[in-house]
Amino acid sequence: MKQMELSILSLRVRALSVLRGLQRHPFVSSYLAVFDALKTDDADFARAYGALCAQIFACGDVNRAMLDAVHFDVNTMTDTLAAPSATLLGAATHDIQALNALLALDGNTLKSAAAGVYRMPALRDLPDYPAAAPLPFRDGAALASFYRAQGYGFFAQASAFAVQDDGTVTPIGHPDAIRLRDLPGYERQKQQILKNTRAFLDGREANNILLYGDKGTGKSSTVKAVVNEYAERGLKIIEMSPRHIACFPRIFADTLRSPFRFIVFLDDLSFSREDDNFAALKAFIEGGLAGKPSNLVIYATSNRRHLIRETFADREGDEVRVRDSLETVTSLSDRFGLEITFSVPDKDEYLYIVDQLAAENGLALSGEQLHLLAERFALRRNGRSPRTARQFISQQLAEQYEK
Repeated sequence: MKQMELSILSLRVRALSVLRGLQRHPFVSSYLAVFDALKTDDADFARAYGALCAQIFACGDVNRAMLDAVHFDVNTMTDTLAAPSATLLGAATHDIQALNALLALDGNTLKSAAAGVYRMPALRDLPDYPAAAPLPFRDGAALASFYRAQGYGFFAQASAFAVQDDGTVTPIGHPDAIRLRDLPGYERQKQQILKNTRAFLDGREANNILLYGDKGTGKSSTVKAVVNEYAERGLKIIEMSPRHIACFPRIFADTLRSPFRFIVFLDDLSFSREDDNFAALKAFIEGGLAGKPSNLVIYATSNRRHLIRETFADREGDEVRVRDSLETVTSLSDRFGLEITFSVPDKDEYLYIVDQLAAENGLALSGEQLHLLAERFALRRNGRSPRTARQFISQQLAEQYEK
């Protein structure tokens, strides 16, 4: 490629319009710096070229990095995805062709151009790198199809996210991969959650869900497993601590324009009567001025059905006072359209869970011995629960490994 061709490519990259945000990508900006250096001196070129090589070597898969940058972008194409104009599709085609031309460059092409401009053969001895594969779409129409199929924007990065203390939402790099098949028992509860979640994904009316009951019964694991079952359909989970409830307006704004559907997951939810977050959550779920986005539901877990810690004093006094107190206590839980109870399993259900987990893990014990040891383990722990069953199986596997 001659110096003139590189100058033309530089202009085309600077003229990105639909994908203009990609000019800030380190790979693209490093290339632009190299193009600029071809107009100054050999030392500037060497510095810019070295920085480009460092960027490429650190990136590893340049094609993947560029595809992710396009995928996670929000632009005029994504804003008008239902019916992009012919002009917009043409502009997107220009941008894709320019980016693919960058990906097609290899180190030798740039070094040869610089050696010719500066009459400095030593520039050919600089590090080299290969060309990268092109993007999987060649024109604006194909890009639009990609966005419709794969989604776009910040939330395309992962299936699970967490709210940080400063209110920002960050992707979870390695979320819990648990699936429903890993959670034996509680079939009725799981089917209720699945039915509601499928309705939500299909764009039909769906409820916010409160999963309440005893600790260790698998409430949180069930929510995470349901999200994993439907991640391929674009279901995302945003895990939020109850102390971050004040961040709801920001999360609503971030998710409103997203093509994905979201479960905001509030784990281990409980409040004191004086907690400002209690009233805030009531307003966000129902009755707030801004309303809740239609692509978002709230799934919460709690050990308390009514979510608020009561005292004996709350049940004392005249009839009006007691009634007002009880109405306050129930006012939040009533805003969850679906309440699902996870009770401690009885002996038969507990042993059924133990049997299923033992079979899945290939635990070699007779049924009678397995049940006897499982019951003893539960007595030493905090009683029967799915968590206790999993801990028992883990202990038995560890003991067998040591033998």
